[in-house]
Amino acid sequence: MKAILQRVASASVTVDSQLISSIGKGVLVFAAVAPDDTPKEVESMAAKILKMKMWPDEAGGTWKRSVQDIKGEVLCVSQFTLLASTKKGSKPDFHGAAGGEKARELYDQFVVKVKELYEKDKVKNGVFQAMMQVNLQNDGPVSVDYQSHDAEVIETFSLLCLNAMKILTECPE
Repeated sequence: MKAILQRVASASVTVDSQLISSIGKGVLVFAAVAPDDTPKEVESMAAKILKMKMWPDEAGGTWKRSVQDIKGEVLCVSQFTLLASTKKGSKPDFHGAAGGEKARELYDQFVVKVKELYEKDKVKNGVFQAMMQVNLQNDGPVSVDYQSHDAEVIETFSLLCLNAMKILTECPE
């Protein structure tokens, strides 16, 4: 999964001139599902967005508080175009995004997980596969790009380092 998190003063989603969802202070999450994503990535992404330190603390220290800490709101918007490739030519290639039912299933699981991990009434949603008008008032602006496999890469690298250290300490000189 890939997500763009934007710290907002407010945000809303409209479809066919009808307001679907709106939030006040919080985070707007544009989320996309990749073909190889699993419920593990969904859970990782949901937890990460709620814990991401995007606000200052009372003493003015930057990057100290999460959306949960400030008791803010979350607006989730599905956006498969985040996984576009522009390596060839000028037309985006969307093969990096999961299609159809798999994307819908995992995206819906993502929204449910965010609600489970936070306060259900503070988590709003757009409309999957709809042409949406997303309005937002940035706060900062602050935008963070996160991919669920980023955590896996770091975790794998850490395990490799630990194993290398273990081997080195066990080797006779």
